[in-house]
Amino acid sequence: MAITHNLGFPRIGAKRELKFALEAYWKGQSSLDALTQVGKDLRQRHWAQQSALDFAPVGDFSFYDQVLDMSFTLGHLPARVKDFHGDALDNYFRVARGRSSAAAEAHAACCGGVAAGEMTKWFDTNYHYIVPEFTATTQFTLDASRLLEQLAEAQLQGVQAKPVIIGPVTYLAIGKAKDGSNKLALLPALLQVYTALLETLAAQGVSWVQVDEPMLVTELDAEWQHAFNLAYHQLKSSRVKLMVATYFGQLADNQYLAANLPVAGLHVDAINARQEVLPLLAMLPAHKVLSLGVINGRNIWKTDLTATLDWLEPIAERLGDRLWLAPSCSLLHVPVDLQSEVALDSEVKSWLAFATQKLEELQTLALAVNQGRDAVKAALATNLAAMVARRGSQRVHNPAVKAALQTCTPVLGQRQQPYAVRSAKQAALLKLPKYPTTTIGSFPQTAAIRQARSQFKAGTLNLATYESAMRAEIDRCVREQESLGLDVLVHGEAERNDMVEYFGEQLEGYAFSQYGWVQSYGSRCVKPPILFGDIRRPQAMTVAWTNYAQSRTTKPMKGMLTGPVTILNWSFVRDDQPRSVSCYQLALAIREEVLDLEKAGIQIIQIDEAALREGLPLRQSAWKDYLQWAVASFRIAANGVQDTTQIHTHMCYSEFNDIIAAIADMDADVITIETARSDMELLDAFEHFNYPNDIGPGVYDIHSPNIPTQQHMVQLMQKAAERIPAERLWVNPDCGLKTRQWEEVLPALRNMVAAAHALRAA
Repeated sequence: MAITHNLGFPRIGAKRELKFALEAYWKGQSSLDALTQVGKDLRQRHWAQQSALDFAPVGDFSFYDQVLDMSFTLGHLPARVKDFHGDALDNYFRVARGRSSAAAEAHAACCGGVAAGEMTKWFDTNYHYIVPEFTATTQFTLDASRLLEQLAEAQLQGVQAKPVIIGPVTYLAIGKAKDGSNKLALLPALLQVYTALLETLAAQGVSWVQVDEPMLVTELDAEWQHAFNLAYHQLKSSRVKLMVATYFGQLADNQYLAANLPVAGLHVDAINARQEVLPLLAMLPAHKVLSLGVINGRNIWKTDLTATLDWLEPIAERLGDRLWLAPSCSLLHVPVDLQSEVALDSEVKSWLAFATQKLEELQTLALAVNQGRDAVKAALATNLAAMVARRGSQRVHNPAVKAALQTCTPVLGQRQQPYAVRSAKQAALLKLPKYPTTTIGSFPQTAAIRQARSQFKAGTLNLATYESAMRAEIDRCVREQESLGLDVLVHGEAERNDMVEYFGEQLEGYAFSQYGWVQSYGSRCVKPPILFGDIRRPQAMTVAWTNYAQSRTTKPMKGMLTGPVTILNWSFVRDDQPRSVSCYQLALAIREEVLDLEKAGIQIIQIDEAALREGLPLRQSAWKDYLQWAVASFRIAANGVQDTTQIHTHMCYSEFNDIIAAIADMDADVITIETARSDMELLDAFEHFNYPNDIGPGVYDIHSPNIPTQQHMVQLMQKAAERIPAERLWVNPDCGLKTRQWEEVLPALRNMVAAAHALRAA
């Protein structure tokens, strides 16, 4: 009999209950008890939704980030927060975002905030984790209280619990050695704490523990491969059975290593690594359980159940009771429940499955394997009908778009002159000072803005009133920026709900959910649009708003666009054609918008590619192909303009030092990047690479409520000037300001402008 289990469930709640509870607590509008009760209620609800599984995950719920949870479980806190008093959850929030609630900070005498932990992307997803910080003297001390509390709740609810933890090798690999020391030297001490943790769980009656080791799908040198063997040979004496979980990719040259780790079970991603399953069967010891991730945990399309069973049934025959079935990875990366979507296009909806529906698909597969297909005959017939309808839908395939792709030649991606010639022309036209100041695009999205947009969409606010409200907000943004003394302005993006969804709503080939929220980090949720068909731009998307903003000032106004690669990577993308084809379609659509902005007289156009690094394959051997079409797509979108039009791009919260040559090949006139949380460490790449164009290293960490001082920002820019010539440096925040409050933004930007003036004077 095949066993069913899940690697993780979305924690935010079907209506984003966790987001609102967190933000209410941070603002001082609710108590810590109220927040923890919301967490408890969500856990109970989510376990109930997984009650049909043989094993449900425990410990996958987090108030901010599962990696930060693991750091606290290991007693691994940055020194800057160790001496603060009060509730442990407040200390947790200080590491995550620089501070907790105002009341907690007053109690702990740290109301000025502390430096938030560095944040970066979880492998190739849009989920951000708090990076563990190591030094040669790092010590670990077990604190299993969070996990034990959740385990007790689950057991009281009758859940067959499978605790979930991040594996020791992955935990070290995704952290950062702040002093340049060898992280692997910490492995022996770390394993002592893991051994104690597993023994603690065994004492609570736990039979299986899921140990997430996604580093096994990356390229490992001999030292890190040895670390895996060392770790699991030490942990094999544990009284609990270990299920080592890999996901997001193929094991490739790590297949033998993974198959022969001394653990009771191995989970593999049978969506991304299906071709590896049969070879793994030959390598796997006769006693070991093999868990197959047969439902896509990263995308929202229905599983082709008939095709999956055709492949799965012979494997089930071979493995018998040693076969476990699960989604490919945690369902953290998909929305909670499709049934909430009462307004979604009915045809597109019939092709989709959110987290709850994916678990239903899993149950259907398990019943078919265990009892035969006749036991789920009706479900299989319904699923097959949806598969056939989607493949034949005329809404998916547009011959005109496919014909336009034939024009995507390298010529479209070439600027007229090289950067040195263009920059001189742009300088003469724009007349910007040294260390020019700007922001990344968005300004705070107030309650009034969100209400007006919501009422307009609901039909209770007419177009004229809505547009008047948006123009009033643009006026405010322009006034504030001029008052601050910024050199290059933005219109603030009041009309935009999201940097991807806004554009998707105006492109053919997209559909949209009401409640398809996915956690990006902490309380920040995004609602990825659904790219289901060929992409076409029917009309201009941003020109009218940008034109209006430019009419309100004599200073340069940036046109703000999201680039094709980011729109692709932050959408739920169709799986019936190569991603590169969809990206080229998006590139042609954005190119049309760029040219219309230029025609309207906009002299600076920013095309954000925040997700370029995120889409990079986990194995370096596959980078070349991805970077070729990703960079080509950006160039097609950006490079049809005149030399005098200045093209900007923006990237945030990604380690991109290893692709700096590809970023330079994008040939944007100016690139702005996140560097504030990393203390300019991301600029280390420029010590060995002569980056040719302008760059704006972020000096204001917008993901923290802390307000940086002028002195701090001057120091960061001085560090940047050690690597980049001062005449090619811009001064800007790390990212857009939509998630912040005006009372935070204005003093921070005032300090930023003052820092630029101090740098000019020096």
